[in-house]
Amino acid sequence: MQICSLCHASSPDTATLCENCQADLSEYSQTFQALKRMLANERISLIRVSVSQDCCPACREMEGAYPKNEVPRLPIEGCSHPLGCRCHYLPVLEVLFP
Repeated sequence: MQICSLCHASSPDTATLCENCQADLSEYSQTFQALKRMLANERISLIRVSVSQDCCPACREMEGAYPKNEVPRLPIEGCSHPLGCRCHYLPVLEVLFP
């Protein structure tokens, strides 16, 4: 499921627009907004794709840390889990304190 950052409605992983407000989920999903903040943060050196313990093979294959310019978009294309893609981004910090 994707969550719209504008109206907070849920839409299926395959949706490109929010089912409630028609916002473009490639730009306004909560997951993409989190990624955008991480990309802008200079202290973050890598971005990790974290997967659930019972994730599908497609998500398991994408698990790991990526340079900022190579981070795959979520939800993972081809996710076959009955509940949908439950992957999320985690920052890998270069510097913990200024």
